[in-house]
Amino acid sequence: MSYVLIAMCLFPLAIGGYWAYGNKEPFSNGTILKAISQFHGHNTSQYVLGLIYIIIVINCLATYQIYGMVVFDNMEIRYTSRKKERCPRWLRIVIRLLFGGLTFFIAVAFPFLGSLSPLIGGFTSVPLTYAYPCFMWIAIKKPRLHGGMWCTNVALGCFGLFLSLLFVAAAAWNLAVDGLNANFFKP
Repeated sequence: MSYVLIAMCLFPLAIGGYWAYGNKEPFSNGTILKAISQFHGHNTSQYVLGLIYIIIVINCLATYQIYGMVVFDNMEIRYTSRKKERCPRWLRIVIRLLFGGLTFFIAVAFPFLGSLSPLIGGFTSVPLTYAYPCFMWIAIKKPRLHGGMWCTNVALGCFGLFLSLLFVAAAAWNLAVDGLNANFFKP
């Protein structure tokens, strides 16, 4: 259901934004909200702005549920493995609220983490997505050494590690050029 909500929010904004602004939209600076304020100023209807803000809030809430689900499931599994019983509904709600509050606190306390996200993603997300599955397949399936599948997985895994190094280098370069404005509790 979250994916459907995200699609219902993103596709109209993306299609309408490209139809209205084309290649003039300042993607390097931010979002469609900045494009609307840059191109239209105060001429935009309050209803249109309100609708755009509502779509963005729904999108953020649905996206948060998808990416937070791994953490929620992990906390519930820890509870059920220790207590040997199902996690009650009230405790599931408390876990989600506490985790949401913690992530909100981190977002407000460290607003510069967004500029570090390409660097963190290069270290973590790219190898997990592109390299580790290939090497895990070799470790689990144990194909014939230097066979076709072994060579293919080793090549793809090495290519994934190479991509990870490129992402880390590009993120470090961007941080060196743009700098890091590390301001705490000033979002």
